[in-house]
Amino acid sequence: MKLRTPMPELEGATEGLNGQVNRDELVGDKPTLIHFWSISCGLCKEAMPNVNEFRDEYKDKLNVIAVHMPRSEKDLNLEEIKSVAAEHDISQPIFVDSEHKLTDAFENQYVPSYYVFDEEGKLRHFQAGGGGMKMLRKRVNRVLGIKE
Repeated sequence: MKLRTPMPELEGATEGLNGQVNRDELVGDKPTLIHFWSISCGLCKEAMPNVNEFRDEYKDKLNVIAVHMPRSEKDLNLEEIKSVAAEHDISQPIFVDSEHKLTDAFENQYVPSYYVFDEEGKLRHFQAGGGGMKMLRKRVNRVLGIKE
């Protein structure tokens, strides 16, 4: 996805955990962080406390959404997804993308990966990989209008 591209529709998930949300509820409300992860991804698990910190610290200013992107057949086990989500305190809405419809809509190839959209639903930042949480925080703060 290119910067300033509108947020894709959030359709095609095979399962929704921790509540349902759609694009129309997010756009126009507040900025949104969409985080792709997978149960077989060690870096995703390492980064999860940082994602949860964003969720908790900015709960009134930022929507945080998770998308589970399976990387193999083993990643399709819904009970395992639920178990790992609970173990890592993922209480935000999770789209289980077993058919890669959201993955394709976002043109995503990586886990973990992070998409930051402004409140108008335009992509303002993308990054992939386990590191770079300081950069992600800087970009989220910029979208939120918080001076560092």
